[in-house]
Amino acid sequence: MRVLVAGGGVAGQALAFWLTRGGHRVTVVERFPALRDAGAQVDLRGQGVEAVERMGLLDAVRGRLVDETGVAFVDSRGRARATIMANTSGKGRQTLTSEYEIMRGDLVRILHDATKDDTEYVFDMSVDGFEQDEHTVTAHFSDGSSGAYDLLIGADGQGSRIRRALLPAGCDPYWRVGIHMAYWFVPRIASDSTVRDTYMVPGGRQIMRRSHNPTETQAYFVLREESEEASAIHRAPVERQQEFWASRFRDAGWQTDRFIEGMKTSPFFYSQEIVQVRTDTWSEGRVVLAGDAAHCASPYSGMGVSGGLVGAHVLAGEINRHPGELPAALAHYDQVLRPFVDAIQSGVNPRLLRLGMPMTQRAIDVFQAATALACFLHVPDLDARFAKDDRDGDWQLPENPEGQPQVRSTSEDTSSRSGPDCSQRNSRTTPANGSCA
Repeated sequence: MRVLVAGGGVAGQALAFWLTRGGHRVTVVERFPALRDAGAQVDLRGQGVEAVERMGLLDAVRGRLVDETGVAFVDSRGRARATIMANTSGKGRQTLTSEYEIMRGDLVRILHDATKDDTEYVFDMSVDGFEQDEHTVTAHFSDGSSGAYDLLIGADGQGSRIRRALLPAGCDPYWRVGIHMAYWFVPRIASDSTVRDTYMVPGGRQIMRRSHNPTETQAYFVLREESEEASAIHRAPVERQQEFWASRFRDAGWQTDRFIEGMKTSPFFYSQEIVQVRTDTWSEGRVVLAGDAAHCASPYSGMGVSGGLVGAHVLAGEINRHPGELPAALAHYDQVLRPFVDAIQSGVNPRLLRLGMPMTQRAIDVFQAATALACFLHVPDLDARFAKDDRDGDWQLPENPEGQPQVRSTSEDTSSRSGPDCSQRNSRTTPANGSCA
């Protein structure tokens, strides 16, 4: 089949990897003018690690891992009140930091190197609309051109345009938790260790610092706020976003001044509302959603990137095994993957998140004291080592989409549901701009 993938991120490239091995001709269109290999630190857990291993890319991932040894809760002087170390025993489940921490850009480049010889990549291009019949889906591109394909996959992220075209008018697929986050890079200093620092500030605020290489450190501002201003700021110009975050945190203490000053010269800045994408509709006819466009689990699930890799594995497997029975393949994709998605999404509990972002200094002191006692008694370590499964439960990754992948070795490389029932609608043309957020 001729397959068009909208979105050249983790899920889109993982789909290209498996679909080309199934004999399909895959075109990936990406709205950014080049490979989008920026971004902050992500982690792999459970079946996400297994999915990478089945692609033959685990050694390449291991070669680019970030050395993050644990998570410390610090006071205003930077002193650790409690520290939860990573579980590197190879047994049980991961803790707050994974054994497989990697920069998003490094993972994207690894996937691109594994797919670029067999996949057509078109950058600075997006799918602005489409229509379909029983045999073909015609995509309309941002440059005014059109193309006919056998299948269109929307892997275009949390704000997916393809998803907007599949859902009924007025449907809101976002499940919100009332939390917002911004992150960027600042120069690393001598005191920035391999342990991630977490600093809690009254007013439902949190600052995190984690370092990913000898010269750079990531700064995160996290805000517990339910307001129209907070929800709208992520669509504002970057300068306005930075003003918003600086105004909310200027009095926070610790290393806040350093981080706010670093915003001005950071090569990367991103602001987002923490949401999940929850919809009962993943496909219609010859159009299907994948990755965050279908089932964004949010950063607090710990399974966002892993979910995208697993979803691509399942979708490509069903397509490769049933290329002449596309409706059945897409229906089975939903049937097989849905329990996994439900499990990782349900692991995000807004009440627990709010406990970790107290409104008062007294509540912060209680949280840190309880966490310190738990660490003194080795509760987090024992809980992780003796857990029977990771955050994804005991769901089993299906068989490989296409036998054993033939990939070059590293040494050979040359480079609870909410909202309305989101069922199908008749009109399938998306607006030219905008996010569903």
